[in-house]
Amino acid sequence: MSSSTSTSTSSSSAASTAPPPCSHLAAYRSAASFRHLRRCLRPLPLGRAEILRDPLEIPICSPCSSSSSSSRLYACLSCAAVSCATHAPSHAASGHEIAVDVHRAELFCCACHDQIYDAEFDAAVLLSHSFSSSAPPRAKRRRRRVEFRPWSPDPAEKAAVCHGSSPITIESPPCGLRGLNNLGNTCFMNSVLQALLHAPPLRNYFLSDRHNRLVCKQRTKKKKIVDGGGGGDNAGICLACDLDAMYSAVFSGDRSPYSPAKFLYSWWQHATNLASYEQQDAHEFFISILDRIHENIVEDRQRSQNAGHGGCCIAHKVFSGILRSDVTCTICGFTSTTYDPCVDISLDLDSGQNSINGTTSKLHLRNGEKDLPSLSCGVSTLMRCLERFTRPERLDSEQKFFCQRCKERQESLKQMSIRRLPLVTCFHIKRFEHSSIKKMSKKVNRFLQFPFSLDMAPYLSSSILRSRFGNRIFSFDGDDSDAATELSSEFEVFAVITHSGRLDAGHYITYIRLNNHWYKCDDAWITHVDENTVRMSQAYMLFYVQKMIYYKASERLIA
Repeated sequence: MSSSTSTSTSSSSAASTAPPPCSHLAAYRSAASFRHLRRCLRPLPLGRAEILRDPLEIPICSPCSSSSSSSRLYACLSCAAVSCATHAPSHAASGHEIAVDVHRAELFCCACHDQIYDAEFDAAVLLSHSFSSSAPPRAKRRRRRVEFRPWSPDPAEKAAVCHGSSPITIESPPCGLRGLNNLGNTCFMNSVLQALLHAPPLRNYFLSDRHNRLVCKQRTKKKKIVDGGGGGDNAGICLACDLDAMYSAVFSGDRSPYSPAKFLYSWWQHATNLASYEQQDAHEFFISILDRIHENIVEDRQRSQNAGHGGCCIAHKVFSGILRSDVTCTICGFTSTTYDPCVDISLDLDSGQNSINGTTSKLHLRNGEKDLPSLSCGVSTLMRCLERFTRPERLDSEQKFFCQRCKERQESLKQMSIRRLPLVTCFHIKRFEHSSIKKMSKKVNRFLQFPFSLDMAPYLSSSILRSRFGNRIFSFDGDDSDAATELSSEFEVFAVITHSGRLDAGHYITYIRLNNHWYKCDDAWITHVDENTVRMSQAYMLFYVQKMIYYKASERLIA
């Protein structure tokens, strides 16, 4: 080292003497000072420092563009040009010999190609440390303490506060809001159970002790004795009794998560092909549960044939409706009508690019869609899905039906409609597509907009027949239930089951609406959410309940 930091030892004496200082440093010192550099240094631990720069700035050599990772870089104290050790001598030829190491804050002479030492520069480094450490105390001393003074309103402010205000109360979570433990990929079960537990007609039925599990067990035991102890393996299993026990536990006031292990075991006994810890489809589980409850709850054996009309058990009374299917011959106009019971309505997601006429626009506005232009591109809506469900479709040549008037198979038009609405309408959104040609399945992640209040009148059979034949048709088939169905066409959403993730590895979550507040039921976790969170969710199953329920007077009055 040819700077003042190196020492030379004479052969004749043990005393060491410092070499003369660098001439280029002395020339720089005569024209400039190092004390102003303290504000250009950033202090580091252990007394070190580096050149202050923007965190996103990466210094590179100007001639060769090499970074600090490949070689040490030096910044010129005269022009701030950055050079590497190879190109530093060429930069010194311009008269700028003194530079500083970018990362170590050490002086370097580009002409001598060696490090140099200067006491004033070291003092600037020390001042940068002292300046950094003393800044917070000075800022703290400049803070002015403000004495706290309690506020008391004057009469005018008191009147302004009390006008139109109500006392602030902290609302506790509603009764029955309790998480369900995940027993191993059972989020599909928990999501459906949360919707069933808070379905108003079903909840009122079980909480009013209409199905008592103790009485049900006694009847089962008595029946076994009468029949001589016969019965299969599932004779003593009643899914309705397990659901009744779950209602008692959920609405007991206990907020700790509940484990529906007994219910899961009973369902496994009913659906042995699904008895595993693999992820199942929530919609298939919902249908399976209603079928099992229908088998267990037999209130009137004589009315079992009317299961599709909602008169057999509580499951069908709440969820069962009737669909009407009209197949019209395109040659002679003959119409074949069939009625099918249903516990849910499966809807295909529309393309989101359908044209909207004036009549459809009015229906959408009535159901809460106000910004129709923005909804016409790439967004599905529940109303459009229902319009597609009730829209006439032409059957292909492979689906020709036998016309009773033409006495041969003819091309036809098929149109679906809702003959009778259930108390609770469940909409199943077909998000899982299965292709038999490609032999693959995929999930449809299209966003679905749904209203919180839904008017089902445009999709009823009476409305569709009036639009087809005019107002000449008021009732048909000798049934006077059309008027009651039209009066009960207003629905409100109370539960939304969503699916997130892939087809083979997803997760189900339920949003429950209680007292005009929305709650997210994610297995054992219950959290309060706003309406926008529910609207932006990826709905898979929607549950709507009638706003007003009309009862038909009985023909036989019992005192």
